[in-house]
Amino acid sequence: MLFNSIEFLFFLPIVFIIYWSINRNLKWQNIFVILASYVFYGWWDIRFLSLILLTSSFCYISGLLIEKAEGNRKRQKIINAINILLNIGILGIFKYYDFFSTNLKTVFHSLGFELDWITLDILLPVGISFYTLQALSYSIDVYQKKIPACHDPAAFFAFVSFFPQLVAGPIERATNLLPQFYKRRTFDYGQAIDGCRQILWGSSKRWSLQTIARQPSMKYGTVIRIKAASPS
Repeated sequence: MLFNSIEFLFFLPIVFIIYWSINRNLKWQNIFVILASYVFYGWWDIRFLSLILLTSSFCYISGLLIEKAEGNRKRQKIINAINILLNIGILGIFKYYDFFSTNLKTVFHSLGFELDWITLDILLPVGISFYTLQALSYSIDVYQKKIPACHDPAAFFAFVSFFPQLVAGPIERATNLLPQFYKRRTFDYGQAIDGCRQILWGSSKRWSLQTIARQPSMKYGTVIRIKAASPS
């Protein structure tokens, strides 16, 4: 689902209304954020949800294990390293494996060697770098004792999957975003109006740029140079 799609035009108001209708229960609000984020993310391919679930689970459990190993720095380091390797391994396989294997095959072919190289032909999961690095920021911060381990799975899974910045960033540090899921949120009319204004402004700018890009001068690569007038 794209932010400028017809689907999102219906998705956002529905999520907004339901979210604020259950604002008296923080736990259910966080659970709803997870469900809405998974619908948003799974809209491309529901199979991708297994990856974000794995990443979230690895980092959540590693945070608890690091906390449990308090006083044993060597064990904490091992737990943190295993978690990093697992998540970077998933990221590497799905984002870079086919790229490197195809290029290596091309290089060896140019040298006269034919390799029966295995390519996985994996469709790149959208936003995998964003949520992987964001989840890792949590476990690393727990290891470095910048934040305590999270004992609320709903808050943590909402932090990793939060759909407004899930596929486009920015990557948020756990020290900044995660505590916001611990606190009850109250509706602010001024902020809601400001948010709608920014959405409309961003959408209008995107539409304007798309319209300009469709012009023949832009389509065929013509560059229009504007020369500044020389001072009289």
